Amino acid sequence: MHRLLFSAIFAFGLAGWGHAQDAREPAIQSTIQDQIDAFRADDFNTAFSYASPMIQGMFGTPENFGVMVQRGYPMVWRPDDVRYLELAEKGGRLFQKVMIRDQSGALHMLEYQMIQVNGDWQINGVQLLPQPDLGA
Repeated sequence: MHRLLFSAIFAFGLAGWGHAQDAREPAIQSTIQDQIDAFRADDFNTAFSYASPMIQGMFGTPENFGVMVQRGYPMVWRPDDVRYLELAEKGGRLFQKVMIRDQSGALHMLEYQMIQVNGDWQINGVQLLPQPDLGA
């Protein structure tokens, strides 16, 4: 069921059911992907560098940040597949929606809040979104 839903969402995106691309999307998606790649390599120093100053201040060290991601967001630490969905502006803030399939095949929808710091995009928070009730 999850794979079917994932395939349907991906197909709709490819068929143009998505959104008009925002010029900021490639750089924002690259920042998120670079952080995910750093997590895959257990390179917490690099992963931490993509976090905003606020997030860095909350966790203090790359090691603390890495432990939080491993425990709280294991699908981000070791994803099987990552798909970028819409970029939306809400209340003057930018949010990139990301669909991640974990290594057990479960789908997770996340929303990354993005900010620009000295011309570079940084991650200012990640929220795990509730799964839609698909019914039977």
